[in-house]
Amino acid sequence: LERSMQTDYIMKIMGLDICADVLVGDAMRRGISGGEKKRLTTGEMIVGPSKALFMDEISTGLDSSTTFQIVSCLQQLAHISESTILVSLLQPAPETYQLFDDIILMAEGQIVYHGPKSCIMSFFESCGFKCPGRKGDADFLQEVLSKKDQRQYWSRTEEGYNFVTVDQFCDKFKASQSGQNLAGELSKPYDESKGHKNALSFSIYSLSKWDLVKACFARELLLMKRNAFIYITKAIQLGLIAAITGTVFLRTHMGVDRIHANYYMSSLFYALLLLMVNGFPELAMAINRLPVFYKQRDYYFYPAWAYAIPSFILKIPVSLVESVAWTSISYYLIGYTPEASRFFSQLLILFLIHTVTLSKFRCVASYCQTMVVASICGTLTFLVMLLFGGFIIPRALLPNWLKWGFWLSPLSYGEIGLTGNEFLAPRWLEITLSGATLGKRILMDQALDFSSYFYWISVGALIGFTLLFNVGFAIGLTIKNIPGSSRAIISRNKLATFGERNQDKDTENGMPKLQAETALTPNRTGRMVLPFTPLTISFQDVNYYVDTPAEMRKHGYMERKLQLLHNITGAFQPGVLSALMGVTGAGKTTLLDVLAGRKTGGVIEGDIRIGGYPKIQQTFARISGYCEQTDVHSPQITVGESVAYSAWLRLPPEIDSKARNVSYICFCNGTRATNTQTYTSSVPKNL
Repeated sequence: LERSMQTDYIMKIMGLDICADVLVGDAMRRGISGGEKKRLTTGEMIVGPSKALFMDEISTGLDSSTTFQIVSCLQQLAHISESTILVSLLQPAPETYQLFDDIILMAEGQIVYHGPKSCIMSFFESCGFKCPGRKGDADFLQEVLSKKDQRQYWSRTEEGYNFVTVDQFCDKFKASQSGQNLAGELSKPYDESKGHKNALSFSIYSLSKWDLVKACFARELLLMKRNAFIYITKAIQLGLIAAITGTVFLRTHMGVDRIHANYYMSSLFYALLLLMVNGFPELAMAINRLPVFYKQRDYYFYPAWAYAIPSFILKIPVSLVESVAWTSISYYLIGYTPEASRFFSQLLILFLIHTVTLSKFRCVASYCQTMVVASICGTLTFLVMLLFGGFIIPRALLPNWLKWGFWLSPLSYGEIGLTGNEFLAPRWLEITLSGATLGKRILMDQALDFSSYFYWISVGALIGFTLLFNVGFAIGLTIKNIPGSSRAIISRNKLATFGERNQDKDTENGMPKLQAETALTPNRTGRMVLPFTPLTISFQDVNYYVDTPAEMRKHGYMERKLQLLHNITGAFQPGVLSALMGVTGAGKTTLLDVLAGRKTGGVIEGDIRIGGYPKIQQTFARISGYCEQTDVHSPQITVGESVAYSAWLRLPPEIDSKARNVSYICFCNGTRATNTQTYTSSVPKNL
């Protein structure tokens, strides 16, 4: 893919130029760091022609200097191109905060302040709260709305302090000059003469239809090249199975008679069955690409049909290669009719049945969306096709009210085409006692006695199924939305109730929270309540190597191994809280993974000791805990159940396992209110 000057400039600003040729990666494939992924998401959005950008917590996982650089770029973009940019940040650094023009401060689902940044501090001073000189403005704005932190900012010492609720702040803002100016601006009708001629876009997509298809073709072809190992492996697998199958139905042991006709019939059915089963990986690959497709579709990068067409057309060579690999090896080993026309006729049917199968699994993936549901539905549709295919249960044995299923199964048309192509050949024209030819008699026994022209009807039917499934695939991509994207909505009263209960009351007995904890555990003097043996972790000359990516070799890096950690030496002592700091991509996660024994690939060198003894991973995992950068939790259980299950499995028998200990852990992490609810994106880190 070619990169323009604008693309290179954005990548330079985002600090992505150093990893431009590195794969993004996932849980199974090594890629860029978490901070680089966050910057990549930001770069994807600002590189386009968008004039309105909504950016949610773009600073997560980034160091302060990178965040400042990105926000500075956004500030220039807004001022120069007059773009509308709304950025959600959680307590930004003071220098980053100063880059913004307007501030929207929210709490409990309400807007506490919306106006110029220069007026927000005076608004809170009018409410009786003043930011100390040593305090950053962003930190002050976060804490002044909190019940536990608000008192320290009260500036009217001559007056008694009473907690100011969010509702009271909102009322004061509406009565202030900034609030009245905002309400006045909103009440005025918009002056259309001030509107820009390009304010409304009459084209949904930036490119023409042909350019959209070309872009999707290029992207799909690139992904197929990256997954070439899968397609090559499948083709080799088919070739090996074809050779083995040829030895099972070897032509030297096969004759042209009624007895061996069943072997020919079985081998034809096995070929159809194997090529259909060989299409199952398409289901998983289609499912894995859906989240990215939904994101890009919803941002109108391209329509669903532009994604579906390349997915279908570029899989045609795959079907052709795999069907050729099977037919070219098995045809003459098994001893089918030695005619070139019938060889290519069999190849055509097998090619079409493989294409139909791939199209069917893509269609199933577009509607089922998750791997579990898609596997069930994909297997179910496969079994239905198998049941009505005409081999396991011949058409004549089907009840009259189920005969329609025979004509709705693509496998039936594959059976009709292959059996007619073979058993209507000249070598099967021997006349039997019934007066019919030997081939016709065999087909009649299987209720597949159709005329020779039914071969082309079968070809047309398989092409029709292919088009039908691909149209269904495009429709499914168009009408279905990403699962689980909706958010729960609760009333303000319920939200206030949860807030009061979370701040003031214990959820079980109505006692004040701190008093309840003290009453339940009178001997607790600190937050650590579990017995343990303090251990020192030391490491010396730790090095970590991985295989050099192919992209780096293309750019002249000829070393076989790429060193990610260079002679790292250090120690972690009991009772000392250590901070591992560095810019994104510095190797923080890599070092933690190596020390915790989480790396399953690459080469690790160096000496790691626990309490003076060499680290043994089996025992170290029992006494250690590791909080990953990527959250991995069971989605079907609550937060409280997750912590309880971990305590159940990890704590020794002599530890009291009552629910109050689990509740205490939840309280320390601020997750008590989510015991029985689906948590938000900020809770998994605490969990």
